[in-house]
Formats: sequence, C-alpha cells, structure tokens
Amino acid sequence: MSPNETLTAVPGIKVGHATDPVGLTGCTVILCEGGATGGVDQRGGAPGTRETDLLRPMHLVQKVHAVLLAGGSAFGLSAADGVVRYLAERNIGFNAGSARVPIVPAAILFDLGVGDAKARPDSQMGYAACQAAGEGPVAEGNVGAGTGCSVGKFLVRAAQPRRGSARPASR
Repeated sequence: MSPNETLTAVPGIKVGHATDPVGLTGCTVILCEGGATGGVDQRGGAPGTRETDLLRPMHLVQKVHAVLLAGGSAFGLSAADGVVRYLAERNIGFNAGSARVPIVPAAILFDLGVGDAKARPDSQMGYAACQAAGEGPVAEGNVGAGTGCSVGKFLVRAAQPRRGSARPASR
C-alpha cells in the first residue's frame, strides 16, 4: 500500500467531497476542527469568497476550523452555511463568549457553463461534504469542487469573435 501523499497526511486535517455528477458541480471541505492558521492569495478576474478577510494576520481571529471550495459561482458560497452548521453542532469555533462561531473561509469556482447551470452547491451539500470527511487518502481530480472544473476558458473566449463583430479576414 502506498503512503498517503494527500492533504490528509497532515495530522488533524480531514477532507470530504460532495459531488453532483449529473449537474457537474460539487464542493470540497477541509476540516481542521482543532483550529489551523490560514492564509489567502486571492487571484482571478472575478474572485468569489467568504470570510477570507479573516485570514489577514492583523485581525482578531487567528484560526480557521474549515475551508470550503465550491463550484456554482457565487451561488456555491451558500455551501459554507452547511459547514458552519456541522461545526456548530459539535461546539467547534471561535469562542465569542456567548457562542462558539465556526470560522469557515470559502471560495468558489465558475463551473456554470460546464454542466447544468441550475445545479449549485448548497448548505446541504456543504454539510454532506463534512459528513464524508476523513483522514485517509483523498480522491483527486473531477470530484467535489473539482467536478466541473476546467481551465483555459479565457483563451477560448479570447479566440472567439465578440457578438456583432466580424472575424478578421485571414491574409
């Protein structure tokens, strides 16, 4: 048996996926229930995120309890609600005095043009990803948040003529 060379090789890290193979979307959760120091490098022309500002070192919150990646563009951010609910049920989160608040930064991918644009990760899918999380080797590729992932869309769009414009004549 080969050694675990995935993210879950790090002690205290669990990873779970929820996949919609028909709609071609999904979400992936990285659980660090004991808390972990997070950071972010946000790129892209239209980033969609939730709670990533908390990852700046000068803010009050120093630990995250999960990170969620989801398809579905901005609609997929609602999957983080399911992760928050899962952690809150287990009393995991930042001690805010009157309650423990799970800290769950999230980011989305644009996969609406790949599968069914009406199929979107939601809070139930985020919760299901948490239930599926484990410490063993993690499935990689087109699973969870990667289900509808593709690359090079910018280059494809750049090569296509814009509406109302003619393609230049070849010489």
